[in-house]
Amino acid sequence: MALVKPLGGEVTLTIEAPVDKVWALVSDVTRIGEFSPETFEARWTRGSTGPEVGATFSGHVKRNGVGPTYWSPCRVTVADEPRHFEWSVGTEKVHVNNWGYRLREVGATTTEVTEYFRLEPALPVRLYWLVLGRLRGRTNEKGMRTTLDRMKAVLER
Repeated sequence: MALVKPLGGEVTLTIEAPVDKVWALVSDVTRIGEFSPETFEARWTRGSTGPEVGATFSGHVKRNGVGPTYWSPCRVTVADEPRHFEWSVGTEKVHVNNWGYRLREVGATTTEVTEYFRLEPALPVRLYWLVLGRLRGRTNEKGMRTTLDRMKAVLER
């Protein structure tokens, strides 16, 4: 049986904050620049103002923290308050990956947060992952760890 490496990864962290407070932070895309080492700003687009399925936003990305710099169109695909927030990256017709947060209340004031990414299984993406997946996966996991650590610091103040 062949082992197939999943097209994605995830990082989980426990935060001493109630789930509704964590939800408010992870679903406010306009704050991502405070936390992410790659996405330094984001804004709702096309009249969207908050986290609901179908809402759109753009993220301003500096790839690997050094460049190139570009805007990525995004669309909210899951907004299950206060448990799950996910968005796809790409155009309406072609999206390449998905990012999100799963929240699990583990106490009245404690939340387990999992940030994850999942690439679409299209052939070009699978080939990219085969060649660069290990390196990009490590970069993404390091970035997710940084993002969650920074969120934890704000939420636990």
